[in-house]
Amino acid sequence: MSDDPKWLAAKAAMVEVQSGMRLGLGTGSTAKHFVDLVGAAVAGGLDVICVPTSEKTAEQARSLGIRLTDLETTPELDLTVDGADELGPGLALIKGGGGALLREKIVAAASKRMVVIADASKRVETLGRFPLPVEVNHFGIGATSAAIVRLMHDFGAEGDLRRRLKADGTPFVTDGGHAILDAFFGRIPRPEAVAKALADIPGVVEHGLFIGLCKRAYVAGAAGVDVLDG
Repeated sequence: MSDDPKWLAAKAAMVEVQSGMRLGLGTGSTAKHFVDLVGAAVAGGLDVICVPTSEKTAEQARSLGIRLTDLETTPELDLTVDGADELGPGLALIKGGGGALLREKIVAAASKRMVVIADASKRVETLGRFPLPVEVNHFGIGATSAAIVRLMHDFGAEGDLRRRLKADGTPFVTDGGHAILDAFFGRIPRPEAVAKALADIPGVVEHGLFIGLCKRAYVAGAAGVDVLDG
């Protein structure tokens, strides 16, 4: 693990964690390393209580003996540590490649601080190369999809909109029971405007643009781990 950039970023972020914290646990391949490290620290005496952002993360955390709660019982968190699919200027993010964007955003917004862990390949000058996940209600999905396609055209998207499928070809369904539409923008030079426009479409439950939420990022590359502050 010591030469895996994702593990190195997760390890560096452990400096943020202190006993007594209420901690949000992210979802994805990099966040998985962080949960493993938290589990090892808990076994060594670290006292934290955590809110997972997906059923998969919850299962991993329970297997490691990490004490869990939810946002109904614990509505305010001290820190959330999560990965990102893209990390752009001002620590703006695209998230949701794992399909947990709604819960990830709710948990991040309930936290005093959100910290991102990533490898250097996730840093971009302009968001949008990674397809933007949009979580939508199944009711009216045709109309919602058409509205998103019009929005993409208005913002100069270079690609199309696709329903996310599982490996077996069946539609992907989120933990909350929603569909995911992946919007292939290519470039999103005005992420704040796109975020607002998506949020205004009826049927859109949430989107993967995380703007103004991330306060620090630990980004691991060949030269070590860079710490970026927003």
